[in-house]
Formats: sequence, C-alpha cells, structure tokens
Amino acid sequence: MSLPFKPASTPWLLAHELRLTWRGFKAGRKASGPGAFIAFGVLGCLILVGGIFLGLAVRGVDVPVIPLASVIADLVLAVIMTLMLSTTLAASADALYERNDLDLLFSSPLAPRKVLFVRALGLAVNAGLWFLLPAVLLLTPSIVLGHWAWASVFVVLSAAALGASGVGLLLAMALFALIGPRRTRTVAQVMAALIGAAFFLASQYRNLMGERASESLFARIALDVKDRKIVLPPFADWPLRAALGQPVPLLVIVAVGAGIFLFAARVLGRRFADAAAATQGAETRKAAKGPTRAFAAGAFRATVRKELRLVTRDAALLSQVLLRVLYMLPLAFLLARNAAHMPVWALAGPAAAVTFLAGQIAGSLIWITVSAEDTPDLLAISPTPMRVLRRAKLTAALIPVALLLVVPIAALAWFAPLTALWTTIGAGLTAWSSGLIGIWHQKPGKRADFRRRRAGSFLAALAELLVAFLVGGATALAVAGLYVWALLPLIVAGAVMMALRRTDEQIGAALRAAA
Repeated sequence: MSLPFKPASTPWLLAHELRLTWRGFKAGRKASGPGAFIAFGVLGCLILVGGIFLGLAVRGVDVPVIPLASVIADLVLAVIMTLMLSTTLAASADALYERNDLDLLFSSPLAPRKVLFVRALGLAVNAGLWFLLPAVLLLTPSIVLGHWAWASVFVVLSAAALGASGVGLLLAMALFALIGPRRTRTVAQVMAALIGAAFFLASQYRNLMGERASESLFARIALDVKDRKIVLPPFADWPLRAALGQPVPLLVIVAVGAGIFLFAARVLGRRFADAAAATQGAETRKAAKGPTRAFAAGAFRATVRKELRLVTRDAALLSQVLLRVLYMLPLAFLLARNAAHMPVWALAGPAAAVTFLAGQIAGSLIWITVSAEDTPDLLAISPTPMRVLRRAKLTAALIPVALLLVVPIAALAWFAPLTALWTTIGAGLTAWSSGLIGIWHQKPGKRADFRRRRAGSFLAALAELLVAFLVGGATALAVAGLYVWALLPLIVAGAVMMALRRTDEQIGAALRAAA
C-alpha cells in the first residue's frame, strides 16, 4: 500500500515507521486470537463511558490551582513520563541492536540526519500514543461539554513523550560510552524493565519499609502537602496550569520537551549511527573470537551451561522475565519481614502468591530453554539421549528460580522455619510442574515470540495456571496448619499432571505432527 505523502519526505518516513510498528502490534494480537482485540475494544468503551460520567460531573466546575491539585498533577505526570521513558529506552535498544537497517538506510539517497530524526520521532510517537488514546477517550466528553482548555492535556502528553524519548536516547548513548556496545543492549533492556516497574515498587512502599511508612509514597507526599508539611518549590504548579490551558506554562513545557528531543535527535544523531555500526562490529568480533572457556564435562553440564548463558545473553528476554521477578520479590520479602510478628495463618496468602509466581517464572524460562531452541534438529540427531537433554533444560530453567528465592526464604526461615519449609516445597513443586508441562507440551517458536508464547499451546497454559493455583492453595493451607485439607488440592494437581504427561515418543510424535 502506497503512503499518501511525498516519497523521501519526513512524513513519508514517519508513516513508514508507524506502519512497521502497527504491523508488529497486529501480529502479536493475532497470535493471541481475537480476544485481545475484543479486550481492547471493551476497555476503550469503559474509558469512554467513564469520560462521559466525568464530563457530566465536572460540567461548569473549574479545577482549582491549589497545592494538593498541583502535587497530584505532578505525580501523575511523573508516573506517565516514567513509563514513557521505559518504553523509549527499550525501543532505543531495539532500534540500535535489533532492526539492523541503518546501514541500508544510510546507503540510500535519504539524508542520514533525516533518517535519524524520523527514527527518534517514531519512538516518541509510539511512546505517546499509549497515553494519548486513553486521554482522548476520557477527556473528549468534558471538552465537548465546555472545558475546551482541557485539550491542552494532549499537548502536555505530547511534550512529555518528546522529552522522555530524548532522555531515552541520551541514556542509550551514555551506556554505550560507559560500558561499550556489547553490554549496552542488556543493561538498557534491564533498565527499561526496572523503570517500568518503578510505580509498582512505589505502591509497595509500606510493605517494603514497614508499618510506620504510609500506604504509599505518592499518598504520603500528597498528605504532607495537604497538611502544609511540604512547601512546593517555584513553578511546581506549572504542569497543572499547562494542562488547564494557561499559555505561558504550556509553551514552556512544550519548549522543554521539544528541546530535549531535538538535542538528542540532532546533536547525538551521528553518534547513534556510529554506535549501531560499532555494535554490529562488536557482535561480529565476538562471534569470530569463539568460545573462551573449556567445554563442560558431560552433555548434561554442557547443556545446562549453554542454556544459562543464552538466557543471560538475550537482553529482551531477560528484561521480560525480570518484570515477573519484580512482582515476586516484594511478596517474598513481605512474607519474611512479617513472619516475626504476624500469626502463622496470616502468612498463608503471601506464601501462596510466592508459590504461584515461582511457577510462572519457571514456565517462562522453560519455554525459552525448550520451545525456543534454535537447533532442535541438531539435538535430535546427537548421540545424547533426549531425556538427558530435557533434564538439563529443565535444570537450567529451575536454577534462576532457586537463586531468586534463596535470600527471602532464608530470611523467612530465621523467623518461621515451618512456613519457610512449606513455601520452599510449594514453590519448588509449582516450578517443577510448570517445567514438566513446558516439556511435555512444547510448541517450537522463536525467541522473538516470547510475549506471544501462550498462543502456541492453550492447553499447556491453562494447565500451568491450574496446577499453580492448586499447589498455591495447598501451600496456603499447609502454612495455616490445615495439613489434611492441603492434601486435597495436591491430589487434584497430581491427577492433572498425570493426565498431561507424555512419553518421549509421544513428545516426538506431537512435534512431528506440528511441523
């Protein structure tokens, strides 16, 4: 399909970038089935209905520019920019390391400066759309009903997207200068995961810091401002004023966001291109250099080492698995911290949650080690029996889970040894069960399809969730002291596992049928 712009123009290049992004988005949604599009449609309708009620509720009401409202606006904008920065940082690493098309574009008649500017602008547009579309649905009814100045919110979000994109590009270039091209990819993806999960960790402030902390860091700041314990610095109310349509604050925020973006896109544009070329050269030199360590003794140890190395080397997969880890660690440390002064039965819920999440992480890793194997044919004709290779892959998937749980479980064992024992057994059972299900019902795919892996085997995904819930429930009952009742979900989970079990011959036949 031809684009309705003059070829080689900036709008033409930007439309091409957005079309590639939309194509990737549609591919991911199609792999998940029509349910994903239906879910987005329902969510959009709910936001629109909420916007209608909001418009009717605030009709004829002006938002006051008071310290509490200013703090709320600042915190909301900070969270939005944090998420935008996470998206942009990950996309910057993808543009630098994954697409590998800059050499082709630079060899075309297009000006390199224009190519880099459009690439950076595409990052900003992609980051901003995820917030602009819900904002349009939510605020349009209020704008139509008389709050015309609230349309400035869309301008503020656009400026925030530009600023966050510029900061993301600057961070990517700073990482490249500090740690080199080979490590930048991993660190950038991990930083994106950490930044994206920052708002969740902030919401767990009270659980992590103890009873004397407030229910959340954001709520604590807002309450202190309301009680006049915190005096706002100058210009702290400008984001709110800009969102309400006041000209001077709006122009300043747009100028700041656009200035950061232009600085990153223009001044660092050439360095971005040089970094891409240096990165490709570094990867080539690394491949040509060959292995630096001796082979492990035995096929089992060699396979475990190989799988662990591949997991830690793939930055995109590492960051996505890390997101799941970030949700488990606060729960594990909450369980350990409260074990000293809470009754045993109150620890049942957090123990079940840790158990469930351990299975989810193991399920993700077993997909990487088994279904995302790059050379299945080579392994199939190797002299090592497949059962040995599968045990090695299962071990490689379980080792990171064990390492993640060792510290919080050890702390829990200091205060509540029996609870730590049941939690360890439950987490081990769910991780082991998820690993076995991933082996028995493997669905070969590419590592790039990690986010869409559940679409490959609906039965395996559903069974993995069911077994995790059952073992988590058994763990909670055991922690609460109801040992007899804990046997019931374990028996059901065992029956489900027996029904799902496949022999090596059945696994091979299923793989041949799928091929």
